[in-house]
Amino acid sequence: MEDLVRQLLVELGEDPSREGLAATPRRVAKSLKFLTSGYDADVDEVINQALFTVTYSEMVIVKDIDFFSLCEHHLLPFFGKCHVAYIPRNKVIGLSKIPRLVDIFARRLQVQERLTSQIAETIRDKIDPLGVAVVMEATHLCMSMRGVEKQRSFAVTSSMLGAFRDRDRTRAEFLELIRLRHA
Repeated sequence: MEDLVRQLLVELGEDPSREGLAATPRRVAKSLKFLTSGYDADVDEVINQALFTVTYSEMVIVKDIDFFSLCEHHLLPFFGKCHVAYIPRNKVIGLSKIPRLVDIFARRLQVQERLTSQIAETIRDKIDPLGVAVVMEATHLCMSMRGVEKQRSFAVTSSMLGAFRDRDRTRAEFLELIRLRHA
């Protein structure tokens, strides 16, 4: 990968041996490996037995989960907040595992729509809840830095499964709760 980055620098009209760029191929390779580490992550290892049988059937929400990803079209970052909710049927997942799931899928080349669905579908598949909801709000540098150059725009995507799709009141409750901010 370092050789490819070096070649890219030459194609851009740069001298990859100059002082400021000499270590860039190594840094870029290391950075890209980290930013795409989700390909090597195993969902079951991350969950690591943190599934628990409970008699709780109210909404569980983890909101304002920061995430960073790379747009698969331009390899530019997009980043923002992810909000996840589910209604347990008879199992819950450890709360810290939800942000870890977000990271697994965000650390891949992505489109926000697929990322949103992957998170929701994985939670549905792992704990069989009555419903799952995921809302993602993100700023895309491919829209801010190039193309339409709209610095203040952001994209919102959602995936509503089960009770969140079928019940208007459940969906509305979730959307209202994620709007609330800490004091």
